[in-house]
Amino acid sequence: MKLGVFTVPLGGYSLDKACEYLAARGVQMVEIGCGGFPGKAHCDPEVLLKDDAKCQEMLDTVRRHGLEISALSAHGNMVHPDKEVAAAYEKDFVNTILLAEKLGVPVVNTFSGCPGGSPEDKTPNWVVCPWPDDFTKTLEYQWNDVLIPYWKEKAAFAREHHVKIALELHPGFCVYNTRTLLRLREACGPEIGANFDPSHLIWQGMDIRTCIRELGKAGAIFHFHAKDTYVDPINTNMNGVLDTLHYGDEINRSWIFRTVGYGHGVEFWNGIVSELRLAGYDYAISIEHEDSLMSGNEGLTKAIDCLKNVLIFEQKGEMYWA
Repeated sequence: MKLGVFTVPLGGYSLDKACEYLAARGVQMVEIGCGGFPGKAHCDPEVLLKDDAKCQEMLDTVRRHGLEISALSAHGNMVHPDKEVAAAYEKDFVNTILLAEKLGVPVVNTFSGCPGGSPEDKTPNWVVCPWPDDFTKTLEYQWNDVLIPYWKEKAAFAREHHVKIALELHPGFCVYNTRTLLRLREACGPEIGANFDPSHLIWQGMDIRTCIRELGKAGAIFHFHAKDTYVDPINTNMNGVLDTLHYGDEINRSWIFRTVGYGHGVEFWNGIVSELRLAGYDYAISIEHEDSLMSGNEGLTKAIDCLKNVLIFEQKGEMYWA
């Protein structure tokens, strides 16, 4: 495994300075935002695709600091019912796939997206229960008429360009748990897999090791985000886990994102890393900092320090005792 960081919190730095900062702390890989929600602070695919010299300059910058690129990320909603919104996300996503091929980066991270509830809708409609029956009909429309056709096309496009698509399981989008990821993968092809982020699964009540094992059996884990979540027992006991309060209202929310080790202890993360190895995953463990109680610098530093002791960096040894 290799210790990585999603560079978005360092967007105020140049790519060179961000890489210098991370390499000095023992990081081995970087995940770089290329549009959509992560923005383009360190990489604009549209520019690099037209300029081989700038493309090489980016690679040289990363390599000069002894780093590798684990993934390019263009998280967006390409099936948004507003055609203009969808088109902007689509442009970034397609360009990111093309740039990944050009740079030799094997994975592009994104979201599955969420359509409207009908062809007439202008905003996404995330369904969380099957009844009244309107919701089941909405799901049938979203999956059969929009989601599966779109991702079949994109899986074929990714295959043509030698890239894998890693979907982050995220509430608010149609792929948000183990079942929905495997459903889309089965319908659209093995180019679709997971950018496994435990933080979004923890508050939904999932057991992270169980999810890793199930996705691992399918060979469906392409990338991994290291981000923690703290579930507040007082607020959850009172209001449940579905929470629409602003992320900044930490004292009243049912859960908040935390840096690695501050939602769960080292033993929890030891178990995750061991389960990933059992699943055959030995790629990037990419820290995503979204801890509202810490600065970007402190959150990243604490996560890096924690994971240095948690990750399994070397290949398995010979079982001389067996």
